[in-house]
Amino acid sequence: MSGHEGGRRDVGAGVTFGLLAAWAAHDAEEVVLVPRWARSQVPELRGRFPRVPDRIWRHLESIDEREFATAVAGMAVVVAAAAADGYRTGGRSAFYQTALNGFGLHGLVHLAQAAVVRGYTPGSATSPVVVIPFTLWARGRLRRAGVLRPARPRDVVQGLALAAAATVATQVMAGRTVGRNRRPPRT
Repeated sequence: MSGHEGGRRDVGAGVTFGLLAAWAAHDAEEVVLVPRWARSQVPELRGRFPRVPDRIWRHLESIDEREFATAVAGMAVVVAAAAADGYRTGGRSAFYQTALNGFGLHGLVHLAQAAVVRGYTPGSATSPVVVIPFTLWARGRLRRAGVLRPARPRDVVQGLALAAAATVATQVMAGRTVGRNRRPPRT
């Protein structure tokens, strides 16, 4: 789709597939740093935040590089699908716009995590320079094209819910595929 349709202009690949590119830059930081960071920081964080349930600390300490990379690859499929749907619809896709909102809000969550721990957390380096600026730029382009859906409180919830659901689903998938491969074979 291109041109005008009902007074609306389509947005280009930079806005739609740009989501995938920005996400890839951001998640490259996480793939490289999450497992090592978690193992090195959890002992200190466990002492600073004793109210956090022990199962969460155990989970963080047990993050496997291959399993985490597999979960990120699964998320790449979700983000690519959202970007492609955004491109197909000239930016009008509710799935694309919800994913874009979730991506930007995800960046704010990273900054909040860094503030809570009073230091670096994986994802907090690219959030202020890639995630949040891209999201604001893309939303601005969607607004100028007349295709941005009005932002409502439920959109915030939907964006965070999509990000959380996709994260959980891809982590479960990774645990079942890579985690299964780590177990010794049954005899």
